[in-house]
Amino acid sequence: MLKIGVLLSGCGVFDGSEIHEAVLTLLALDRVGVEIICMAPDVEQYHVINHITQEVTDEKRNVLVESARIARGEIKNLKDVRASDIDGLIIPGGLGAVKNLSDFAIKGPDATVHPEVQRLLDEVVSAQKPIGALCIAPATLTKALSGKTPEVTIGNDASTASAIESMGGVHRTCTVDMIHVDESNNIVTTPAYMLGPGIKNVAAGIEKLVAKVVELAG
Repeated sequence: MLKIGVLLSGCGVFDGSEIHEAVLTLLALDRVGVEIICMAPDVEQYHVINHITQEVTDEKRNVLVESARIARGEIKNLKDVRASDIDGLIIPGGLGAVKNLSDFAIKGPDATVHPEVQRLLDEVVSAQKPIGALCIAPATLTKALSGKTPEVTIGNDASTASAIESMGGVHRTCTVDMIHVDESNNIVTTPAYMLGPGIKNVAAGIEKLVAKVVELAG
C-alpha cells in the first residue's frame, strides 16, 4: 500500500492549515486507498488569530498539537519522518504554511524555511518522490527548492506570483479546478482557496492533485 504524507501547519486558515483543504486532501487520499501519514513540526505557532475577528490574540499554541486536531490525534512529529517512510508528500495551504513552515508571510522572498521542513523536502526531491502543494503552500515549497527552479501555481495573484519568480520559481496561472505538474521535479500544485470561492470549487482541484500525486508515487 502506498504511503502518502500530509504535512500540516496548525489548525485554522489564518494561523495554521486551511481546514477544508486539509480535510479534502485526507478524504481524497482515503478514497483511493492509500495509507495517510500526517505530520507537523513540534514548534510554537508564529501567532494565534481569533478567526471571528481576525485579530491577533495573546495565546500561545503548538503547531503539532493543533495539527493533531485535524489528524484526529494520529500524527507524527516531523523530525521523526524521513522520505523513506513515505511515497509522496502533500502540503495543504492556509497561512500556517507560510507562517509556521516558513516565514514567507512575514519576509516574502527573503523568507527562511523551517529546518525540518527543508530537510524533508530535500529528502523527498532527492528520492524523486512526488510533492503536492495547495493554495499558498507552493510559496514555501519554492523557497525550499529554489535551486531546482520549481514550476508552481497559486492561481493568478500577481504579487505572490512575482515573489515566487524572485525566489527562483516559475509561476503558471491556473483556475481553481486545475493543477500544474512540474514534471522535472515531480511537483503538483493547485490554487485551492487562493481562488475559491467555495468548498466545492476547491475540492475539484484538490481531487485532481491527489490523484496525480498518487499516480506519480505508484
